[in-house]
Amino acid sequence: MFYTVIGTQWGDEGKGKIVDWLASKVDVVVRFQGGNNAGHTIKIRNKIFKLSLLPSGIIRGKKCIIGNGVVLDPWALVKEIKKLSSQNIKVDPSNLMIAENICLILPIHQIIDEFNENLRGSEIIGTTKKGIGPAYEDKVGRRSIRLCDLNDNELLKNKINNLINFHVLRFKKNNKKINSSELFKKLKNIHKSLKKYVQPTWKILNRLANRNETILFEGAQGALLDLDFGTYPYVTSSNTLSGQIFAGSGFGRRDNHQILGITKAYTTRVGSGPFPTELTDSIGNYLGKKGNEFGTVTKRKRRCGWFDSNLVKQTVKISGVNSIILTKLDVLDDLKEIKICIGYNIEGKKYDYLPSSESMQKKIIPIYKTFKGWQTSTFGTKKWSDLPRNAKIYISSIEKLVETNVSTISTGPERTQTINKKNLL
Repeated sequence: MFYTVIGTQWGDEGKGKIVDWLASKVDVVVRFQGGNNAGHTIKIRNKIFKLSLLPSGIIRGKKCIIGNGVVLDPWALVKEIKKLSSQNIKVDPSNLMIAENICLILPIHQIIDEFNENLRGSEIIGTTKKGIGPAYEDKVGRRSIRLCDLNDNELLKNKINNLINFHVLRFKKNNKKINSSELFKKLKNIHKSLKKYVQPTWKILNRLANRNETILFEGAQGALLDLDFGTYPYVTSSNTLSGQIFAGSGFGRRDNHQILGITKAYTTRVGSGPFPTELTDSIGNYLGKKGNEFGTVTKRKRRCGWFDSNLVKQTVKISGVNSIILTKLDVLDDLKEIKICIGYNIEGKKYDYLPSSESMQKKIIPIYKTFKGWQTSTFGTKKWSDLPRNAKIYISSIEKLVETNVSTISTGPERTQTINKKNLL
């Protein structure tokens, strides 16, 4: 059996905990897109683990693969491995493999990322400036340095020179200079730490599938940050939808595949871009405080708002989500009234989806349905029968509005604080 976990909103839906919970039931966990600009937080008893590149299954000691759809900052990965080792989590070639054809994020990309963001002025995207976008640009432009290139000194030197020559005018304009010899030495040095993990992972992955091993694919950002179907241009630089797993990992099997959509019981967003149900009042502040809505990687405060069924239904359809895993229900516990956006009004016309036009997105007036709150703690609840009646009504309404079953409900950060409503696994 194969599973894909995606976030159905703008990220930060709680994928880390859910992947960790699912990882106990699978054999392999694969990361198929993104970079180290998003993170997963996993809490186990009194220990907190923060991951940006390593698949969450590494905490469980599962086989983990970083696929070719990821852009890899090799220095960030080594730092993350060392951090986990200090927390007594084993990371070695027996449980970590990296695609040999993965493209690298270099210091040059981080500088370019900052150039690009500064040029936008007040129209900033809200990038983390970690070089992810420029690294993907060089990948598409066929200029990237891949992990397998570090084995060949002459090839590596030529690629470094070609890359610097391509970007030289921009660097001169900003009074910056990149030393090719220094970059070569840095890459060769970091290669010593990473070469033991490098494999033709597409081949290994398909072999594992043929052995009937259970494989879980995890993405980094939410579906609404997808390069094609997200709120463009306020998106990430890769495809975050479930279809990306095949190109981003080399996996070839389409059968026996479940797509699981991680969905927060309200909505959050980090950075700039449209957010129809955003709350800038006391309720928005309450959600941020109660939900501890700060980025794992960026530490930036997340924007908060009501649940938007229009958006979730749209990403569910595009990604072929089979069931929803609802997270952070307990954050809503104290509210007297809770609203769900059930449609958009744009210049007098009702929409049941998010139009791609930026100008139309700016004119959205959300249409709400109001629900009574339950004002009873759901924190740590483990059985559907133990949830308050109004909480059940809220969840059932979400199912109807997004036209997908809620199979699982997370009621806290611990693995055990989970209601397996539909016996997902």
